[in-house]
Amino acid sequence: MTNNEKVLVVDFGGQYNQLIARRVRECNVYCEIISYRAGIEAIRAAAPKGIIFTGGPNSVYLEDSPTMDPAVFELGIPVLGICYGSQLMMHLLGGHVCRAPEREYGKTLVHVDTKSPMFQDVNPDTICWMSHNDYIETPAPGFAVTAYTDNCPVAAVENQEKNLYAVQFHPEVLHTQEGKKMLHNFVYEVCGCKGDWKMDSFVERSVTALREKIGDGKVLCALSGGVDSSVAAAMLSKAVGNQLTCVFVDHGLLRKNEMEQVCEIFGGGEFEMNFICVDARQRYYDKLAGVEEPEKKRKIIGEEFVRIFEEEAKKIGRVDFLVQGTIYPDVVESGLGGESTVIKSHHNVGGLPDYVDFKEIVEPLRDLFKDEVRQAGRELGLPEYLVSRQPFPGPGLAVRIIGEVTPEKVAMVQDADAIWREEIAKAGLEGQLSQYFAALTNMRSVGVMGDERTYDYAIALRAVTTVDFMTAESAEIPWSVLQTVTSRIVNEVKHVNRVLYDCTGKPPATIEFE
Repeated sequence: MTNNEKVLVVDFGGQYNQLIARRVRECNVYCEIISYRAGIEAIRAAAPKGIIFTGGPNSVYLEDSPTMDPAVFELGIPVLGICYGSQLMMHLLGGHVCRAPEREYGKTLVHVDTKSPMFQDVNPDTICWMSHNDYIETPAPGFAVTAYTDNCPVAAVENQEKNLYAVQFHPEVLHTQEGKKMLHNFVYEVCGCKGDWKMDSFVERSVTALREKIGDGKVLCALSGGVDSSVAAAMLSKAVGNQLTCVFVDHGLLRKNEMEQVCEIFGGGEFEMNFICVDARQRYYDKLAGVEEPEKKRKIIGEEFVRIFEEEAKKIGRVDFLVQGTIYPDVVESGLGGESTVIKSHHNVGGLPDYVDFKEIVEPLRDLFKDEVRQAGRELGLPEYLVSRQPFPGPGLAVRIIGEVTPEKVAMVQDADAIWREEIAKAGLEGQLSQYFAALTNMRSVGVMGDERTYDYAIALRAVTTVDFMTAESAEIPWSVLQTVTSRIVNEVKHVNRVLYDCTGKPPATIEFE
């Protein structure tokens, strides 16, 4: 989709693959992820300005560990190996990698050679994030050691002549204090990138590309009212004007009063588009009756979305393209990027049925992370209240209800969530939180209300802080706020007698419950 200069992240199963790509993009250099299985031909075809090998859980000297054709180092393209990637580079080029006498994990003082292009303007003694059981005992021939720690004699090496660099630590994580500077040095000083990945130029090029692709075709946009689909709709509106029809489906799984808000925003003439609202609440409740497994719920919701769009398209007449607000984390978590396993099928990626009755599905935001999508929205002139809106999953409250979805359970979650959001706003915490919501657990417990025994459901509250939604930390909510919310929920929401607060980060959890 993009004609920008590119850095390629080759994924060997590392948990930070998306974070590497995100950090490179923060340097205004476009970056995407491929699996090591794609092989050297895919790398050559991508014509990147630089290549980054990720970390991974394996040992390079064991049989069947992920590997790469050593010819990749002869392509004339700079390569940076990180953790497993550094060990693989050394292993393939004649160095010796073995089990470390002492495992290094966490923040570690690293002594670096500031004459190295990788460490320009970096402090000679800097804190980096280590996570390894193996280490480079002997560098490959032609490589010079450029960093070490008390326990790791080879924390970084380089062969400047061949533009090959390797670091045992993780520059992409925030715990590495000068990691962004190191990656900036790699993409600019080593790879020679100019930094042409800027959101204004991305929006301009995308609008032009969409206009050329669609021509005089008719476009149907799946509009949820969330940030991603709203930005996609704005981009398409700018590209093709009244050739665009946006369909909003009320599947009965929205937040309280959200259907009315979406219709007011998009059906009120503020945007130049044809707007259709479909009331499909009962249709979804019937389809979801008795279904408890999360992936099955997602698949059902995804397929119904497409079927409804097909029906609306037939009413409109000829429709050539279906537009969706798929973003890069959706692609990665659906198992379509790098070596990631399927975490969950997003209804607009892995949840689509095999057959879709459109000429083509258009996903103009597919290459962007969430904060990049927000910036694209600003470039398109969308109001801040819409651009900064919290993420809301495509399957809606179905993935915030553990187990079977019923209208009664939806009402419980809607009411509890409305109270949670209201009290967060009263406490002035909105700007400090990236995402917060209430979910309904499948747990029922004994309680006592009005001197009577109850046996009702438990609501779980969730609030996280994050930069890119690939990793997240549970937010520290003042106890007084939690007390107020708990009291209101158990008193105002029927069939709820217990409130829990989720303290789990991502990883190991996902932000959503299912």
